Amino acid sequence: MLAALTGLGLSTAAGLNAYIPLLVVGLLANFTDHVRLPQEFAWLSNGWVLGIIGVLLVVEFVFDKVPVVDSVNDMVQTVVRPASGGVVFSATEAAARLDGSTWMSHNPWLSWVLGIAIALAVHTMKATTRPVVNATTAGVGAPVVSTVEDAGALGISLVAIFLPVLVVVVVAGLALFAWWAIRRIRRRRTAAPSLR
Repeated sequence: MLAALTGLGLSTAAGLNAYIPLLVVGLLANFTDHVRLPQEFAWLSNGWVLGIIGVLLVVEFVFDKVPVVDSVNDMVQTVVRPASGGVVFSATEAAARLDGSTWMSHNPWLSWVLGIAIALAVHTMKATTRPVVNATTAGVGAPVVSTVEDAGALGISLVAIFLPVLVVVVVAGLALFAWWAIRRIRRRRTAAPSLR
């Protein structure tokens, strides 16, 4: 159960930033005993892989702070973030098998599907709200919102690994924020035509 919460939290973080949860899992697996990866996911802790993920993280960090470029980046990330969510969910569920979990041994494909779906849902929310933020703040809000998203991805990743029970609270808070943001966007869209 805790491994499923860890996977849920990490794939949620991947929806915000694909590279932060991958880097967190890889670094912790490489340098600590907090994350133990099975053989099929050992590549995540490889130094070269971590270096490449780090470079991609820097590129994502810069591109996501620039208005308009962030929307193009979000289009590219539509494939990358769900894939990352599938990897981190599967890696942590596979790690649970090392601890004797039988659920994943019977349904190994399900962790990929769950990770992809969760990351895609979070990514979709991010990608649809960002243009609204850019338009309503004349682009000034992009670096602020992006920084909050990056900090959120890091925080959720760490909570998922060290305090997985709190993932439910974090995901519920994120869902509540998404509901509020979608309602606000819909109100603005319905109010805009009446102003013309």
